[in-house]
Amino acid sequence: MQTYCFRLTPGQDLKQELQTFAQAQALEAGVILTGLGSLTQASLRFAAVEEASAIAGPLELISLSGTLSRHGIHLHGAVADDQGRVYGGHIMPGCMIRTTAEIAIANLSHLRLHRQADPATGYLEMVVDALP
Repeated sequence: MQTYCFRLTPGQDLKQELQTFAQAQALEAGVILTGLGSLTQASLRFAAVEEASAIAGPLELISLSGTLSRHGIHLHGAVADDQGRVYGGHIMPGCMIRTTAEIAIANLSHLRLHRQADPATGYLEMVVDALP
């Protein structure tokens, strides 16, 4: 298993940078091993809610998980405000790095992840294919 470890810097958009990374690496199947850092603001989509919610910072990114490939990414995260209140949900564009984000990703080189519409959920859901 190949692993990548890198740092995002102030002003970068967390989701956009991870998608750019997956594209640049031609990543077929990756998983977030860990992700932590700080955000000036977060944009999270909560369960069963269509629109993202903006959360003002400063915030600590205390958890990041998800799958990523050049075909798309699916990320969830938890952030804590300066009072220790924790918010979690689907990571959307607009999670802006404040000082840093330290990211580790595993490349699952024997797999390919992509998304297809699932009539049961109405969402693009993950499909896993084995690579030769």
